[in-house]
Amino acid sequence: MKSFVRISALLWADIFVEFALFVLQDYLTGVWNLRFTHSAAIINFWGGIFNLLPVCFLFLVDIVLGNFGALVISIISYSLGIGFIAMSTPPILAGATKTCRNFEAECIGNTQKSLLYSGLVFVAIGMAGNMVSVQPFLNEQIEEEANSGKNPLKLIPYSLVVIIAVAGGIGIPYIKPWSLRFGIPAIFTVLATILFLTGWCTYYKAPLNGSPITSVIKVYIASVCNICKPFPLDTDLYKGYDGDYQTFTRTRCLRCLEKAAIKSDDNEWRHCSVSEVEEAKIAVRMIPMWLTFIVCGIVSSTGNTYFVEQAKNMNPRVGKLRVPQQIFLLIFKAARAFFSGVAQIYLNDSELEDASSSGRVEISSSRKKGYASSIGIALAMIFSILCCIAAAGIEKLRLNAIRRHHLLDQPDKTIPMSIFWLTFQFILLAGLDSFLENSISSFYRYQSPDSMINYLEYFAKFVSGLGFMCSVLTVYVVGEVSKKVGSKSNWFQSTLNRSRLDLYYWVLAVLSSVNLIVFGIVAATYTYKNPTLPDNNNNNEDDNHNGKDGDSNDESYS
Repeated sequence: MKSFVRISALLWADIFVEFALFVLQDYLTGVWNLRFTHSAAIINFWGGIFNLLPVCFLFLVDIVLGNFGALVISIISYSLGIGFIAMSTPPILAGATKTCRNFEAECIGNTQKSLLYSGLVFVAIGMAGNMVSVQPFLNEQIEEEANSGKNPLKLIPYSLVVIIAVAGGIGIPYIKPWSLRFGIPAIFTVLATILFLTGWCTYYKAPLNGSPITSVIKVYIASVCNICKPFPLDTDLYKGYDGDYQTFTRTRCLRCLEKAAIKSDDNEWRHCSVSEVEEAKIAVRMIPMWLTFIVCGIVSSTGNTYFVEQAKNMNPRVGKLRVPQQIFLLIFKAARAFFSGVAQIYLNDSELEDASSSGRVEISSSRKKGYASSIGIALAMIFSILCCIAAAGIEKLRLNAIRRHHLLDQPDKTIPMSIFWLTFQFILLAGLDSFLENSISSFYRYQSPDSMINYLEYFAKFVSGLGFMCSVLTVYVVGEVSKKVGSKSNWFQSTLNRSRLDLYYWVLAVLSSVNLIVFGIVAATYTYKNPTLPDNNNNNEDDNHNGKDGDSNDESYS
């Protein structure tokens, strides 16, 4: 129970930091006086780093750090990061840097800028480490205590997480000074770090298992070393560590990698087992599908940048109650939980089911091709198209309201249009994220070796992170092209009121539509693996024919 509380405290600190940084766009445009595209570029580049790092963390977890070591690094980095961000606000170091204390651009010196940028990097490291290791490390502690028959996760965490999320969403926005908005989460993060470290000597630390990435690298090195040798026959193959017979599945591409399994000298980097080669093939075959996730990342990057910028000066009142922008983070999380449930129901209904007591698994035509997860990913891309269309329509309504009330050159005036119009695009964005995440997880669960499932999921996040970074380039290119066509003016002006963000959303809608078509082609031509269970009557015969090692023989491709 104590271990559960200590580790869960890290998740609760994450929530406060997430709510504080959700409106970072406002801080950069309001206090630093940056153009909204400049501040969005900073945030999206930071978001890209956050999505790129989990793969690196997972590799280090498997080969050297373990989950506990990774958490120690991530929580210390997290505490430093949010602490630096709080210190970057003008009043904190005004005396030391000889700058003013007001929340104005003139009070932001090089020291404050350096602290903010380095703080964002440290926070990205902390968030990536927590994403990779918090839940697995918590599971390790629960499994170690499983003999007691008690599982505190049954009752406690969900209610506490919801309560803290609501408290953070309601409380933090009403704290006016930015120093406190960032400072309070920093204090919570430091306290959570100290609480976690108090259990240093009591935590169970699972042994390291090595990384499948090492095996993939070995395959490429070995195939290069054997590039001049002819393609191997079954009798020339390296049998693996257990000495069992292995043979290649009849894949239609990447046969060049099969040379990595040719029997060679005792140097382990010059020959690989057949199963290692097949795992490398699977990883390579998935690259075209990964690349289609870049556009999804570009659309997702609008959530805490341009969506927040739209909400900045819209009417936030419901009656006499002023609603903070963080309400959209709560709406997004609630919608994401709902769509995740729907996605899981759909994917679970599409999984293999035990059809009879004979031991066979009955596979429908759609399941036989493994299309259920691909359809889920396609649905996520449809959500991205609908999200962009909704955002474009709502931005057009916002611009019309601005023109009707002559507010084009008054960017700080409140627009007489309810902030809740933005609810639609946040809900659709949640549909994109939830369906994409659950469908990718399901796809890799059934289409990749067990050893590579976690890595392939994080590789998808890696590619999505590239999408966040590519959004910066997309905005620049669209802005430059818009100066040469149509009205001959850049769609991204110094203020949002003068910009044509609605047209940018339409560009993203078209880009997402093209991406959906490309994904459909990739999914239709992908070589799907069909898991099958042998008939009970033929188990012995199959064992004698295939050998004990089923890594490369228990899956077929179509």
